[in-house]
Amino acid sequence: WDEPLCALIDAPISQTSGTPLAIELALHAGAGAPRLLGRLMRPGARGGWVNGSLAWGGLDSWHVQSGDYRADHLALMRELYALQRVRGGRSGYYYGQGTEKTLDLTDCGAQLWPMLDEAARMGLALVHTRPGLGEIGRYAHGEAVLDVTSGDGEGSLATPVVRADGADLDPVLFLGTSGHGVVCADARGGGDSAGWPLRLARLARPVAPRLQQMVLGGEPLAIPAGELERFADELCPALRNVVTVVSSDGTFTPPQVSEPALVLRARYGDQHTVELGWEWAYQVGATARRTSLQADGAGFRDRDAERAILAGTALSATGLGRFGLVDDSGRPAGGPAVLTGLDSMRLTTEQLPRLTELAGLAVEVEGQPADYRDVGESVTIGVSTAGIAGERDWFGLDVTVSVLGRELPFTELFVALASGESHMLLDDGGHFSLQEPRLQSLRTLIEEARALADSPSAPMRISRYQAGLWSELAALGVVTEQAQAWKRQVDALLDLDAVAEHDPPPAMAAALRPYQRDGFGWLASLWDLELGGILADDMGLGKTLQALALICHVQSRGAAGPFLVVAPTSVVSGWVSEAARFAPGLAVEAVTDTLAKSGRAIGELAAADVVVTTYTLLRLDAGAYHAVDWAGVFLDEAQYVKNHQGKTYRCARELAAPFKLAITGTPMENNLMELWSLLSITAPGLFPDPKRFAEQYQRPIERGGDAERLARLRRRIRPLVKRRTKELVAADLPAKQEQTLEVDLHPRHRKLYDRHLQRERQKILGLLDDFDRHRFTILRSITLLRQLSLHAGLVDDSHAAVPCAKLGALVEQLDDIVGGGHRALVFSQFTGFLAKVRDTLDREGIGYCYLDGRTRRRERVLDRFKNGADPVFLISLKAGGFGLNLTEADYCFLLDPWWNPATEAQAIDRTHRIGQTRPVMAYRMIARDTIEEKVVALARRKAALFSGVMDEGDLFAGGLTAADIRGLLE
Repeated sequence: WDEPLCALIDAPISQTSGTPLAIELALHAGAGAPRLLGRLMRPGARGGWVNGSLAWGGLDSWHVQSGDYRADHLALMRELYALQRVRGGRSGYYYGQGTEKTLDLTDCGAQLWPMLDEAARMGLALVHTRPGLGEIGRYAHGEAVLDVTSGDGEGSLATPVVRADGADLDPVLFLGTSGHGVVCADARGGGDSAGWPLRLARLARPVAPRLQQMVLGGEPLAIPAGELERFADELCPALRNVVTVVSSDGTFTPPQVSEPALVLRARYGDQHTVELGWEWAYQVGATARRTSLQADGAGFRDRDAERAILAGTALSATGLGRFGLVDDSGRPAGGPAVLTGLDSMRLTTEQLPRLTELAGLAVEVEGQPADYRDVGESVTIGVSTAGIAGERDWFGLDVTVSVLGRELPFTELFVALASGESHMLLDDGGHFSLQEPRLQSLRTLIEEARALADSPSAPMRISRYQAGLWSELAALGVVTEQAQAWKRQVDALLDLDAVAEHDPPPAMAAALRPYQRDGFGWLASLWDLELGGILADDMGLGKTLQALALICHVQSRGAAGPFLVVAPTSVVSGWVSEAARFAPGLAVEAVTDTLAKSGRAIGELAAADVVVTTYTLLRLDAGAYHAVDWAGVFLDEAQYVKNHQGKTYRCARELAAPFKLAITGTPMENNLMELWSLLSITAPGLFPDPKRFAEQYQRPIERGGDAERLARLRRRIRPLVKRRTKELVAADLPAKQEQTLEVDLHPRHRKLYDRHLQRERQKILGLLDDFDRHRFTILRSITLLRQLSLHAGLVDDSHAAVPCAKLGALVEQLDDIVGGGHRALVFSQFTGFLAKVRDTLDREGIGYCYLDGRTRRRERVLDRFKNGADPVFLISLKAGGFGLNLTEADYCFLLDPWWNPATEAQAIDRTHRIGQTRPVMAYRMIARDTIEEKVVALARRKAALFSGVMDEGDLFAGGLTAADIRGLLE
């Protein structure tokens, strides 16, 4: 029984049931322009339509809701009312809202027409004010036109009218601010305009306010006969965007306007210039019209059609973006652009052929482009040298480049190469690629040759030391001729790896090993060429012996003048003894004090064959040493002059000698500028300028790991640097084994170390941002942590009793070594720690010798160890790093690591050198979890820098930097 009731409850109420409504439309003239007013109406009791008490603001009132009006009519009325309130700015509640009888529809929006369509569909009538006029019919569809007809006299008339269904309307009012419709009233009935019969028309497009005024005024515009053509050409195309132009009497034909066409105009000028610009092209009647894309005054333009063309044209793929003619979205951009040089060539040869095939785009070319063509196959390069008057070491360098037999200005070519241009463009349109390998190699080599000049504008020149550079030029196949002197020296220098045999001089009382004989031959060849170099053999391979062989060789040829040997103080006696042993015929003078203190004159000393002095004495008596014309200068342990800003370096460089040789197993310890310092003394023309060397080699190699620059540097220095390692040439040398012994700190020691580490780390990290300014303070803190890693008593006497695990481990090792009949060298950088080692050995009853920088009569101490019974030799690293031959020992202990690996290697090689017959064991003792582990890691990077340049190894960063310090503390 409940199903029928539920169906009744759920059934929707019909929208078409109830009392219908209507809208009464009337014109209200008032004091100004007419207004279109609408009033709500309902059926009257006696027929017709009445308002009753209906008000627009009361459509939601209880009175209306209970009046059984059609729901769909009410909904439409509410929508119309709400729309007009919003347009009138009265969207909220206001006083008198519920009593509004009329609604002003004059300024209604274009939504009115869909609402009127809906009203017609649901039967909501539009009625006149006067009952006898009945309902207002459906609105008509019309448009505003400008009718051009013949005038009564000469000329034409342009009459603006509204036309619908083929007939002209007589509008009295335009609807909406945009003029989207009109209201027409038939005044033939007379009476008040409020009672005139009305007709509505919807216009195809809005009518501008000025045109509305002209239509309502009803007066035509007179076009003089002489102006009709101008009207057709200029005004009519622009008017088509506002109003349709017609001619009802057929006396005027409006011109047809074509669809737009996008045009890229290219106008060629002189010297490889081309002006580019975008244009829109239209055909207006019989006239072709052009306008730029940015122009706003061209009324004939069809903006919608233009946008469609731009959207459908694939300009982003044309490559015009590189010239600023296409933006990131692929649309034309910018005003006219002028291209020159290579850009003009690329446009002509690359872009324009593709553009002509692009749909939606026309290309117009004015003028004649150059005959662009590739002439790369005809490029020839020539390089030659010539002597320079008054110069012994330098030769002029001349470069010529020809194309099709015509020589090009080299300056222009080099500027193009240096600036990274891809092509060289000639005046006649010929072009060739600058990426060609010969030209790119030439650029690099010429840049290097230019760096040798005194200024960028000076003529290019090349030094006789630049054999490596010249060999690369020759390898390009571009060398055309050479100066004879240059050819002799360079060819010989490049062939130094295969030097002519030089028999050892008879005066030598020693049999040279094969690699020593090869080294002597290399030195003799350098001497013949009056070139210096670096003898960088590994430590212990007899560099002194090879140098003595050269001196004897030179003397055997009758050369005059003494040789000067500059060496560290500890090495002077070694030179004297080596000369006495292997070259007893040489008169050798050792200088161990200043000339003033010794009472000797430099002339007296120079009477000897060889003068051996120290770096300190050279600096103190520089004037005297500079006054002598030395036959040759040997700088032993030449790392003493590695700082090119130091006074010792300047004194060595200013010595007068045609031949200078640097002797060192470590020509570079921390950075490449140390190697530059040695080369600038021995081969001054190789890399003359330290700043340019830093720019071209040091920074790219050390900071950027530039493998190409590293390879180039190796090629440059190869003829002038001789380096052999013990592993390479001394096959009979016993094996050397290196091992790291890690030692754990005693718990009390660990506690003290960790407490100091936190304090020093915080202080150092706060200073690293200004590393150079605080370098001394930072390094002092690092040194404190290194000492604390060894023994707590080194930083505070109150901790002298704290157990030292490293001392215990050393004694344990020495007990086994001494018990096996072996002997050991023990090195430390800290004499304070060596003192504690001495105390420990004294307690343990182990005999030892001792050497540090304060030791007097070093020779006696060395002789005691060599010929005595003490099994242990304690040596400070600074005092014993070089100049010692201690092959009596076969064990070596490094008690504390140093970040300069060359210093450690020198210490180990005091025993692992020629003359050693037993395998050598080297131990690095490292305190675990301390700064010593970080120092070892840093030393590996330093060793890699040396290996990268000298031994063909990989390359890492050099120099002790703030980053290195930070790494020690992480």
